[in-house]
Amino acid sequence: MTGKNEIYDKVPSFGGSLFVLLFLAVGMAVSVLWLSIPVHVTLLMTIAVAAVVAMQTGYSWNEVQDALLYGANLAMLPMLILMIIGVVIGTWVASGTIQTIIYYGLLILSPSYFLMAASIIVGLTSMSTGSSYTSGGTVGVAMMGIGTGLGVPAAMTAGAVISGAIIGDKMSPLSDSTNLASAVGEADLFDHIKSMMYTTIPAFLLALLVYGILGAFYVKGSADASQVNIILTTLKDNFVINPIMLIPPVIVIWMAVKKVSSLPTMITASLVAAVLAMTFQGQSLTDITNVMNYGYVGNTGVEVVDSLLTRGGLQSMMWTVSLGFIGVGLGGILEKTRMLEVFLGKIGALVESTGGLIATTVVSAIGLNLATASQYMAIIITGRMFIPEYKNKKLLPRVLSRTLEDAGTVFSPMVPWGLCGVFFTGTLGVPTTEYFPYVYLAIFVPIIAVIYGFTGYGVWYEGDIEDSTAYSEQEAAN
Repeated sequence: MTGKNEIYDKVPSFGGSLFVLLFLAVGMAVSVLWLSIPVHVTLLMTIAVAAVVAMQTGYSWNEVQDALLYGANLAMLPMLILMIIGVVIGTWVASGTIQTIIYYGLLILSPSYFLMAASIIVGLTSMSTGSSYTSGGTVGVAMMGIGTGLGVPAAMTAGAVISGAIIGDKMSPLSDSTNLASAVGEADLFDHIKSMMYTTIPAFLLALLVYGILGAFYVKGSADASQVNIILTTLKDNFVINPIMLIPPVIVIWMAVKKVSSLPTMITASLVAAVLAMTFQGQSLTDITNVMNYGYVGNTGVEVVDSLLTRGGLQSMMWTVSLGFIGVGLGGILEKTRMLEVFLGKIGALVESTGGLIATTVVSAIGLNLATASQYMAIIITGRMFIPEYKNKKLLPRVLSRTLEDAGTVFSPMVPWGLCGVFFTGTLGVPTTEYFPYVYLAIFVPIIAVIYGFTGYGVWYEGDIEDSTAYSEQEAAN
C-alpha cells in the first residue's frame, strides 16, 4: 500500500472537490427520489467521478486505487463483525433468546403510563434485535392499536414507538448502523456503545419524562391488549420461554465488561445460542447451520410474530457489508487525495473549536440524511469528511463515532422521503410531518451532543482515558 505521506503531495482544486461532493449529494437524491437507482451503483459512479478528478489533479491510477483500498481496509474487521452479527441474530431467534426478551418486555406494559411503556417495550425489542424496522413494524404496530383503544393521538403513539425503535438501531451491538458508525469512526464497537450512553441515556430519560406527562393526560381507560396477548400466547405456545435463554446476551455483556474484542464475543454468543437452540427448541445441527447462513424463518402461523422472527443470517448482512466497503472506499479516495481537506479548508472557521467541529458534524449528518435519504450515507460520508479534523484535535475515535449516530442515525426517521421515514409512515399509518414533533429522542440527542461539544463534557482526548483504538494506533498500522 502507498505510504501515508506519499499520497498527500498533490492538492486538488476547491471546484473539483466541490463537484465530487455535489455529484454525490445530487446523485443520491435523484437516485433515491426519482430514478430508483441502487445506492451502491450511485456510489460506484461517484468513485469513478472522484477518480477522474484525482487523476486530473495529477494522481496516478495506482495512487487512487491505493486510496480506495486504504478505505476498504479500514472496513475489513467491522464488516466481518457485521457478517457474524447476522449469524448471531439468526441463532438468537432459533434459541428463543429474542423471543424471551420480547416476552418479558411485553409483560411490563402499564396502561396508566402507556406512552412511556410503549417506548420502553419497543426499545427492549429493538435492543434485542438491533433493528428499528423489526421492532417498529411488529411490536410498534401492536402499540398503535392499543393507543387507539386508549384514545391516545396516533402521532404521539408513533413518536413514542419510533423513539424506542431508535434505541436499538443506535445502541445495540447487533445493529448494522451501530457497527457501521464505529467502523467509519475507527472506534472499537464497545467503546462506541459506552460513549453513546452519555448522550442517549439522558435524552431517553427526558423523552420518557415528556411521554409520562403526555400520557397522564391522554389515557382514558384500560388498554385493549389483545394484540399484545396474541404475541405473548404465540411465543409461549411455540417456544421455550425461560430465563436460561438470556445466557447469550449475558455473555455479550460479560465479555464486553472484560474488554474482549467484538469478533470473538459475537462468535461465542452465536455458538452458545446454537447449543440452546438444539437443546431446548428442537433444532437439528443442519437446521441451525442453515439459520446461521440464511437466517431464521418464523412459522407460527401468526403473521405479526412470524414477521418479527423472520430475520438474521450471514447472507442478510451482505447488502450492508457491500455498501460499507464501497462507501468507505469512496471515503478513502476523498481523504487520501485531499479533496475533503480542501473542502474543509473553506469552512475551517466552523471547525476550529471542538464545539464547532461537533456541531458542524451534527449539521452535516442531518444535511446528508436530507440529501441522500439514507442514514448509512450520512454516517459514511460525514465520518470520512471530518475524521481528519478529529485526528488533528487528538479526539478519541469514540467521540466521532458517537456524533455520527447522534445525528446520522437518530434523524433518519424524521426525513419524509428517507428510507426510515417512508417505512414508519407506511407501517404506523402516521405521516412523518405529524409524528415529527413527538419523536423526542431524535430531537434531544443532537441538542445534547452539541451542548457536550461546547462544554467539553463527555468529550475525550488521547490520554484522557484508556481507549481500545486511538487514531494514532490506527495510523501506525497503516
